[in-house]
Amino acid sequence: MEFFDTLSTMLSSSLMQRALIIAVLVGVAAPVIGTYLVQRRLALLGDGIGHIALTGVAMGWLAGAAAGSASADALAVPGAVIASVAGALLIEFVRERGRTSADVALALLFYGGIAGGVLLIGLAGGTAANLTGYLFGSISTVDQADVWLTAGLTALIFGVGLGLRPALFSLCYDEEFARASGLPARALNILVAVTTALTVSISMRVVGVLLVSALMIVPVAIAQLVTASFRTTMRLAMALGATVCVVGLSITYYHPLSPGATITALAIALYAALALIRPLTLRRRPAGSPLETVNER
Repeated sequence: MEFFDTLSTMLSSSLMQRALIIAVLVGVAAPVIGTYLVQRRLALLGDGIGHIALTGVAMGWLAGAAAGSASADALAVPGAVIASVAGALLIEFVRERGRTSADVALALLFYGGIAGGVLLIGLAGGTAANLTGYLFGSISTVDQADVWLTAGLTALIFGVGLGLRPALFSLCYDEEFARASGLPARALNILVAVTTALTVSISMRVVGVLLVSALMIVPVAIAQLVTASFRTTMRLAMALGATVCVVGLSITYYHPLSPGATITALAIALYAALALIRPLTLRRRPAGSPLETVNER
Protein backbone atom coordinates (compact mmCIF):
# COMPACT_ATOMS: atom_id res chain seq x y z
CA MET A 1 0.00 0.00 0.00
CA GLU A 2 2.83 2.38 0.82
CA PHE A 3 4.20 2.02 -2.71
CA PHE A 4 0.86 2.93 -4.30
CA ASP A 5 0.40 5.86 -1.92
CA THR A 6 3.82 7.19 -2.93
CA LEU A 7 3.02 6.59 -6.60
CA SER A 8 -0.25 8.48 -6.23
CA THR A 9 1.56 11.36 -4.55
CA MET A 10 4.15 11.43 -7.32
CA LEU A 11 1.54 11.52 -10.09
CA SER A 12 -0.47 14.24 -8.34
CA SER A 13 2.54 16.53 -8.14
CA SER A 14 2.49 19.21 -10.85
CA LEU A 15 6.29 19.19 -10.86
CA MET A 16 6.46 15.45 -11.52
CA GLN A 17 3.70 15.69 -14.12
CA ARG A 18 5.75 18.20 -16.09
CA ALA A 19 8.92 16.16 -15.59
CA LEU A 20 7.25 12.95 -16.78
CA ILE A 21 5.81 14.67 -19.87
CA ILE A 22 9.24 15.99 -20.82
CA ALA A 23 10.85 12.63 -20.06
CA VAL A 24 8.45 10.84 -22.41
CA LEU A 25 8.86 13.45 -25.17
CA VAL A 26 12.65 13.37 -24.96
CA GLY A 27 12.79 9.59 -24.59
CA VAL A 28 10.76 9.13 -27.77
CA ALA A 29 12.42 11.89 -29.81
CA ALA A 30 16.11 11.32 -29.06
CA PRO A 31 16.35 7.80 -30.61
CA VAL A 32 14.69 9.03 -33.82
CA ILE A 33 17.69 11.10 -34.84
CA GLY A 34 20.00 8.70 -33.00
CA THR A 35 19.05 5.93 -35.43
CA TYR A 36 20.40 7.99 -38.33
CA LEU A 37 23.57 8.86 -36.43
CA VAL A 38 24.26 5.19 -35.69
CA GLN A 39 23.68 4.31 -39.34
CA ARG A 40 26.19 7.01 -40.38
CA ARG A 41 28.69 6.04 -37.65
CA LEU A 42 28.40 9.49 -36.05
CA ALA A 43 27.47 8.32 -32.57
CA LEU A 44 29.66 10.98 -30.94
CA LEU A 45 28.13 13.88 -32.85
CA GLY A 46 25.65 14.45 -30.03
CA ASP A 47 28.51 14.81 -27.55
CA GLY A 48 30.22 17.45 -29.66
CA ILE A 49 27.04 19.46 -30.12
CA GLY A 50 26.17 18.96 -26.45
CA HIS A 51 29.36 20.66 -25.38
CA ILE A 52 28.79 23.63 -27.65
CA ALA A 53 25.24 23.84 -26.25
CA LEU A 54 26.87 24.52 -22.89
CA THR A 55 28.28 27.73 -24.36
CA GLY A 56 24.75 28.56 -25.49
CA VAL A 57 23.46 28.05 -21.95
CA ALA A 58 26.03 30.54 -20.66
CA MET A 59 25.16 32.93 -23.50
CA GLY A 60 21.54 32.71 -22.38
CA TRP A 61 22.58 33.55 -18.82
CA LEU A 62 24.58 36.51 -20.12
CA ALA A 63 21.68 37.76 -22.24
CA GLY A 64 19.27 37.31 -19.35
CA ALA A 65 21.53 39.27 -17.02
CA ALA A 66 21.87 42.07 -19.57
CA ALA A 67 18.10 42.20 -20.06
CA GLY A 68 17.46 42.17 -16.31
CA SER A 69 15.39 38.95 -16.38
CA ALA A 70 13.78 37.88 -13.12
CA SER A 71 15.26 34.39 -13.57
CA ALA A 72 18.95 34.17 -14.43
CA ASP A 73 18.47 31.11 -16.62
CA ALA A 74 15.31 32.24 -18.39
CA LEU A 75 17.12 32.31 -21.74
CA ALA A 76 19.39 29.34 -21.11
CA VAL A 77 17.50 26.83 -23.26
CA PRO A 78 16.90 29.22 -26.19
CA GLY A 79 20.59 30.09 -26.01
CA ALA A 80 21.48 26.41 -26.11
CA VAL A 81 19.25 25.89 -29.16
CA ILE A 82 20.93 28.73 -31.07
CA ALA A 83 24.47 27.69 -30.14
CA SER A 84 23.94 24.00 -30.82
CA VAL A 85 22.41 24.69 -34.25
CA ALA A 86 25.36 26.96 -35.07
CA GLY A 87 27.77 24.26 -33.88
CA ALA A 88 26.02 21.60 -35.97
CA LEU A 89 26.24 23.78 -39.07
CA LEU A 90 29.92 24.38 -38.38
CA ILE A 91 30.60 20.65 -38.12
CA GLU A 92 28.76 20.01 -41.39
CA PHE A 93 30.68 22.83 -43.10
CA VAL A 94 34.03 21.41 -41.94
CA ARG A 95 33.03 17.87 -42.91
CA GLU A 96 31.88 18.94 -46.35
CA ARG A 97 34.98 20.99 -47.10
CA GLY A 98 37.23 18.19 -45.85
CA ARG A 99 39.83 20.55 -44.41
CA THR A 100 39.62 18.99 -40.98
CA SER A 101 38.68 15.41 -40.18
CA ALA A 102 35.41 14.83 -38.38
CA ASP A 103 37.05 13.63 -35.17
CA VAL A 104 39.21 16.78 -34.96
CA ALA A 105 36.15 18.99 -35.55
CA LEU A 106 34.30 17.19 -32.75
CA ALA A 107 37.29 17.54 -30.43
CA LEU A 108 37.41 21.28 -31.07
CA LEU A 109 33.75 21.53 -30.12
CA PHE A 110 34.31 19.40 -27.01
CA TYR A 111 37.00 21.67 -25.62
CA GLY A 112 35.77 24.98 -26.99
CA GLY A 113 32.24 24.36 -25.77
CA ILE A 114 33.24 23.70 -22.19
CA ALA A 115 35.74 26.55 -22.10
CA GLY A 116 33.26 28.99 -23.64
CA GLY A 117 30.54 27.96 -21.20
CA VAL A 118 32.71 28.43 -18.13
CA LEU A 119 34.07 31.80 -19.32
CA LEU A 120 30.70 33.23 -20.32
CA ILE A 121 28.92 32.09 -17.15
CA GLY A 122 31.58 34.00 -15.20
CA LEU A 123 30.90 37.13 -17.25
CA ALA A 124 27.19 36.71 -16.50
CA GLY A 125 27.90 36.86 -12.79
CA GLY A 126 27.51 33.14 -12.15
CA THR A 127 29.94 30.33 -11.41
CA ALA A 128 30.77 26.98 -12.95
CA ALA A 129 28.45 25.43 -10.34
CA ASN A 130 25.50 27.05 -12.14
CA LEU A 131 26.23 24.83 -15.13
CA THR A 132 26.00 21.60 -13.12
CA GLY A 133 22.30 21.11 -13.81
CA TYR A 134 22.92 21.37 -17.53
CA LEU A 135 25.95 19.08 -17.40
CA PHE A 136 24.12 16.24 -15.62
CA GLY A 137 20.45 17.10 -16.11
CA SER A 138 18.02 18.96 -13.89
CA ILE A 139 14.55 17.86 -14.87
CA SER A 140 13.12 18.86 -11.49
CA THR A 141 13.54 22.55 -12.44
CA VAL A 142 11.39 22.47 -15.58
CA ASP A 143 8.40 24.81 -15.82
CA GLN A 144 5.39 25.02 -18.12
CA ALA A 145 7.31 27.01 -20.72
CA ASP A 146 9.91 24.22 -20.90
CA VAL A 147 7.13 21.70 -21.53
CA TRP A 148 5.74 23.69 -24.46
CA LEU A 149 9.21 24.31 -25.90
CA THR A 150 10.06 20.62 -25.64
CA ALA A 151 6.76 19.64 -27.25
CA GLY A 152 7.34 22.03 -30.14
CA LEU A 153 10.89 20.84 -30.78
CA THR A 154 9.79 17.20 -30.48
CA ALA A 155 7.12 17.77 -33.14
CA LEU A 156 9.78 19.28 -35.41
CA ILE A 157 12.11 16.31 -34.83
CA PHE A 158 9.28 13.89 -35.66
CA GLY A 159 8.45 15.84 -38.79
CA VAL A 160 12.02 15.52 -40.04
CA GLY A 161 13.00 12.10 -38.67
CA LEU A 162 9.77 10.29 -39.54
CA GLY A 163 8.42 12.37 -42.40
CA LEU A 164 11.66 12.22 -44.39
CA ARG A 165 12.69 8.72 -43.35
CA PRO A 166 13.05 7.22 -46.88
CA ALA A 167 15.27 10.07 -48.08
CA LEU A 168 17.32 10.21 -44.88
CA PHE A 169 17.79 6.45 -44.88
CA SER A 170 19.14 6.58 -48.44
CA LEU A 171 21.50 9.37 -47.44
CA CYS A 172 22.78 7.57 -44.35
CA TYR A 173 23.10 4.18 -46.03
CA ASP A 174 24.94 5.38 -49.15
CA GLU A 175 25.45 9.11 -49.70
CA GLU A 176 26.83 8.65 -53.21
CA PHE A 177 23.78 6.62 -54.20
CA ALA A 178 21.54 9.31 -52.73
CA ARG A 179 23.26 11.97 -54.82
CA ALA A 180 23.02 9.82 -57.95
CA SER A 181 19.31 9.34 -57.26
CA GLY A 182 18.78 13.08 -57.36
CA LEU A 183 18.27 13.62 -53.64
CA PRO A 184 19.47 16.99 -52.27
CA ALA A 185 22.24 15.40 -50.23
CA ARG A 186 23.77 18.66 -49.02
CA ALA A 187 20.44 19.98 -47.75
CA LEU A 188 19.65 16.65 -46.10
CA ASN A 189 23.05 16.57 -44.39
CA ILE A 190 22.41 20.04 -42.98
CA LEU A 191 18.93 18.97 -41.91
CA VAL A 192 20.30 15.95 -40.02
CA ALA A 193 22.89 18.14 -38.29
CA VAL A 194 20.33 20.77 -37.27
CA THR A 195 17.85 18.14 -36.07
CA THR A 196 20.62 16.57 -33.99
CA ALA A 197 21.27 19.98 -32.44
CA LEU A 198 17.58 20.39 -31.56
CA THR A 199 17.55 16.89 -30.05
CA VAL A 200 20.55 17.76 -27.90
CA SER A 201 18.88 20.98 -26.76
CA ILE A 202 15.71 19.28 -25.53
CA SER A 203 17.55 16.29 -24.03
CA MET A 204 19.98 18.24 -21.87
CA ARG A 205 17.34 19.04 -19.25
CA VAL A 206 16.73 15.31 -18.79
CA VAL A 207 20.19 13.72 -18.93
CA GLY A 208 22.57 16.69 -19.24
CA VAL A 209 24.98 17.53 -22.04
CA LEU A 210 27.59 15.06 -20.78
CA LEU A 211 25.18 12.15 -21.17
CA VAL A 212 22.97 13.37 -24.00
CA SER A 213 24.50 11.04 -26.58
CA ALA A 214 23.62 8.05 -24.43
CA LEU A 215 19.90 8.74 -24.76
CA MET A 216 20.26 9.14 -28.51
CA ILE A 217 22.47 6.10 -29.12
CA VAL A 218 22.02 3.41 -26.44
CA PRO A 219 18.30 2.70 -27.12
CA VAL A 220 19.21 2.30 -30.80
CA ALA A 221 22.06 -0.06 -29.91
CA ILE A 222 19.67 -2.13 -27.80
CA ALA A 223 17.09 -2.27 -30.58
CA GLN A 224 19.68 -3.39 -33.10
CA LEU A 225 20.34 -6.48 -31.00
CA VAL A 226 16.84 -7.81 -31.66
CA THR A 227 15.69 -6.22 -34.93
CA ALA A 228 16.69 -6.58 -38.56
CA SER A 229 15.17 -3.53 -40.26
CA PHE A 230 15.76 0.20 -39.99
CA ARG A 231 12.09 1.01 -39.38
CA THR A 232 11.67 -1.59 -36.63
CA THR A 233 14.91 -0.49 -35.01
CA MET A 234 13.69 3.09 -34.85
CA ARG A 235 10.29 2.15 -33.43
CA LEU A 236 11.71 -0.10 -30.75
CA ALA A 237 14.38 2.45 -29.85
CA MET A 238 11.68 5.10 -29.37
CA ALA A 239 9.75 2.82 -27.03
CA LEU A 240 12.89 1.92 -25.09
CA GLY A 241 13.94 5.56 -24.80
CA ALA A 242 10.60 6.57 -23.33
CA THR A 243 10.59 3.58 -20.96
CA VAL A 244 14.06 4.13 -19.48
CA CYS A 245 13.34 7.85 -19.07
CA VAL A 246 10.10 7.27 -17.18
CA VAL A 247 11.50 4.42 -15.06
CA GLY A 248 14.71 6.33 -14.30
CA LEU A 249 12.81 9.47 -13.35
CA SER A 250 10.47 7.47 -11.11
CA ILE A 251 13.43 5.89 -9.33
CA THR A 252 14.87 9.32 -8.58
CA TYR A 253 11.57 10.30 -6.98
CA TYR A 254 12.02 7.53 -4.41
CA HIS A 255 15.79 7.89 -4.05
CA PRO A 256 17.95 11.06 -4.19
CA LEU A 257 19.85 10.13 -7.36
CA SER A 258 20.78 12.06 -10.49
CA PRO A 259 18.03 11.57 -13.12
CA GLY A 260 20.48 11.74 -16.02
CA ALA A 261 22.90 9.23 -14.54
CA THR A 262 20.07 6.90 -13.48
CA ILE A 263 18.46 6.92 -16.94
CA THR A 264 21.79 6.32 -18.65
CA ALA A 265 22.76 3.53 -16.25
CA LEU A 266 19.41 1.80 -16.82
CA ALA A 267 19.83 1.95 -20.58
CA ILE A 268 23.39 0.60 -20.46
CA ALA A 269 22.40 -2.14 -18.01
CA LEU A 270 19.58 -3.19 -20.34
CA TYR A 271 21.99 -3.30 -23.27
CA ALA A 272 24.50 -5.38 -21.29
CA ALA A 273 21.84 -7.84 -20.12
CA LEU A 274 20.39 -8.27 -23.60
CA ALA A 275 23.84 -8.65 -25.16
CA LEU A 276 24.60 -11.46 -22.71
CA ILE A 277 21.37 -13.42 -23.19
CA ARG A 278 20.92 -12.79 -26.91
CA PRO A 279 23.28 -15.58 -28.08
CA LEU A 280 21.16 -18.01 -26.07
CA THR A 281 17.82 -16.95 -27.51
CA LEU A 282 18.35 -15.46 -30.93
CA ARG A 283 20.09 -16.52 -34.08
CA ARG A 284 22.90 -14.19 -35.10
CA ARG A 285 22.45 -12.16 -38.27
CA PRO A 286 24.92 -12.96 -41.06
CA ALA A 287 28.14 -10.99 -40.73
CA GLY A 288 28.18 -7.85 -42.81
CA SER A 289 24.42 -7.87 -43.48
CA PRO A 290 22.95 -4.36 -43.75
CA LEU A 291 20.57 -3.05 -41.14
CA GLU A 292 17.80 -2.99 -43.69
CA THR A 293 17.03 -3.33 -47.35
CA VAL A 294 15.69 -0.37 -49.28
CA ASN A 295 12.20 -1.93 -49.37
CA GLU A 296 12.11 -2.19 -45.56
CA ARG A 297 12.88 1.44 -44.84
